[in-house]
Amino acid sequence: MAGVSIVWILLVALVCAAATMTAAALRARQLGVVAVVDVAWGLGFVVVGLVTAGVGGLDADSDARRWLVAALVLAWGGRLAWHVRSRALGEHGGQEDPRYAELLGGSLREVGLATAVKRVFLVQGLAQWFVAVPVAVGAVLGTAWWWVAVLGVLVWSAGLVFEAVGDAQLREFKKQPRDERPNVMDRGLWGWTRHPNYFGDALVWWGLWVTSALAAGWLPGLLTLPCPIVMTVFLRNVTGAKLLEKTMSQRDGWDSYAARVPMFVPRPPRR
Repeated sequence: MAGVSIVWILLVALVCAAATMTAAALRARQLGVVAVVDVAWGLGFVVVGLVTAGVGGLDADSDARRWLVAALVLAWGGRLAWHVRSRALGEHGGQEDPRYAELLGGSLREVGLATAVKRVFLVQGLAQWFVAVPVAVGAVLGTAWWWVAVLGVLVWSAGLVFEAVGDAQLREFKKQPRDERPNVMDRGLWGWTRHPNYFGDALVWWGLWVTSALAAGWLPGLLTLPCPIVMTVFLRNVTGAKLLEKTMSQRDGWDSYAARVPMFVPRPPRR
């Protein structure tokens, strides 16, 4: 095979995202909850990363960096899917996650699968494909600057640590009896930012963009720059931090916490 075109690899990535979200929609119909899409979010990126790395191997210009990127996506997406599985599938006692219930206007049984596909699975599938564009593009391109790829891995590592440590700290906080713990988690990384997991998530995708696209050259880096930007905007202002704070802001002590701790980008704790 002479080479794999950018258009072809993007179509492959789109098919992967569509297949993952289709499987998630069918599973949601079985379980009666749309929140299963949270598990499919991380797993879908894993599928895109592994499949595009395999297809990219057919291109004479690609190199081993595509498997480095695939490994980074596998580590991040696998951890995320495992972490959210209990929250998505069981934390609410078989009831819909309040975020999705508000988005749908009711439970899955009330609104029907077609509405859930249109409002959740289709939207997240397209977002998943768009965010993964740098991963797909990088799979069929050679490496222009290996030092840039190494820099991207360092950024990715910092993001994964922030995300994983923040999740672990919150998990330990929730293990305490409700009447013995504060209303708001403000310890550890949660004293640096109100959403260390979402900030870490954004940092992961900036690292993947650097490793997969920017390391392949300034042009692929520039053309795919909107992808990590969109991911960051969604995590902060659309489906992530901003949406969660609609509920969290109703807790006693939240206003004081929000006045002390930044919403997204961390800074050292202050009184």
